[in-house]
Amino acid sequence: MQVISLNIWGGRAGKEKLLGFFETRANTTDIFCLQEIWSAPYEHLEGKLAGGVPLVNEKIMVRALHDISAVLPNHTAFFRPHVGDNYGLLIFIKKKHTVIEEGDVFVYRERGYISSDDIGNHARNIQYATIMLNSRPVTVINFHGLWNGKGKTDTEDRIKQSKNIIAFTKKLAGEYILCGDFNLLLDTESIKLFEEEGMRNLIREHKVLSTRTSLYTKPEKHADYAFVSKGIQVKEFAVLPHEVSDHAPLLIEIQ
Repeated sequence: MQVISLNIWGGRAGKEKLLGFFETRANTTDIFCLQEIWSAPYEHLEGKLAGGVPLVNEKIMVRALHDISAVLPNHTAFFRPHVGDNYGLLIFIKKKHTVIEEGDVFVYRERGYISSDDIGNHARNIQYATIMLNSRPVTVINFHGLWNGKGKTDTEDRIKQSKNIIAFTKKLAGEYILCGDFNLLLDTESIKLFEEEGMRNLIREHKVLSTRTSLYTKPEKHADYAFVSKGIQVKEFAVLPHEVSDHAPLLIEIQ
């Protein structure tokens, strides 16, 4: 089973390029875990700071949910927003798989929280979907971690966020994959907490030096991660070269 995790950067790298990526990966990818997904524009937020820059709706794929769904007709879309109803996390699952549970849990602040200073600092959730694989439950967890405008180092909120995610994984009956844009550097305590819990950090295992593309010009090159529980057998892991975002797609294939 193949899983791809990607922060689409709101489609800023180009709509056609991004949709072309999904078209080429549609047949081989069972599950897409996507971050920075819009389903509709927020006209009332136009011009407000979002991640340190003013929000301009015309520069974003504000109907990415609809656009990507159109090129993945054999996948089912599950959308879990964390800002209002129109922006958040999206999982696509091939229709051949039986989804036995899907939902979300907030791990930073409460649903509806948005900072008055910058709407990029908002409540954060994890989205999860459990499917049956070889008659056993496997849960895929999609995550986009806290942005605070102060880099990707540890803070009390980020450590608590990691602990909240770990608490959720302890409730799962089967194996799991945890992936997404964590907004964290590799050697932070917030990342090490997952490793201390026994999860395999595929970024560290494979000595990945960067999860960003050339479209990202800042010096911090780690942001995206893939963790798997002890019982998951990884057949392949790769940071894909496609420049369809300022984040590189992560490919996880399990036995």
